Amino acid sequence: MSSWSEEQQPLRLVEQTKQKDDPDPKALACYGMLLRWMASEEIAMEKMLLRFVDGRPVSAITIQFLEWACQEVEQLGHSVLVMIWDNASWHVSQIVQAWVREHNRTVKRSGTGVRLLIRSLPVKSPWLNPIEPKWVHGKRRIVEPVATLSRQDLADRICAAFKCQHLDHLVIPENVS
Repeated sequence: MSSWSEEQQPLRLVEQTKQKDDPDPKALACYGMLLRWMASEEIAMEKMLLRFVDGRPVSAITIQFLEWACQEVEQLGHSVLVMIWDNASWHVSQIVQAWVREHNRTVKRSGTGVRLLIRSLPVKSPWLNPIEPKWVHGKRRIVEPVATLSRQDLADRICAAFKCQHLDHLVIPENVS
């Protein structure tokens, strides 16, 4: 990873090891979405939406994230959310695809809500997704070269780096494994 550092003193990142009695999980999963829209003919707007996950990203969590994202987009006054995402298993699962189809049918029938238009990136082409540079620069802003951050400190740094609110974490429903 490249990063800014003092002249003649390159930044050295050392893989940190967790203490055996550390209560924090080894990793912190995070869903992120870069919203872009035109506020007027001349003014482009951008907002990062983040939600952390207790556990691992699975289809049930993806659906929770999509429901929340639709609410956020509706509050901005829009009726369609065009999403570009990669081929992660929790994105392309049959459960998520079925939920999106049913969600769009419900929105069309009721005439209210946000319709989802989902497009997949070509495999192995992450640079085509406009959120990727945001992730790269965000990682540079939160990195801690000499210590292991607690789960809370890491989440706080991420939210500060992306100027977003730290909301309650998404949780895997108990009836999902």
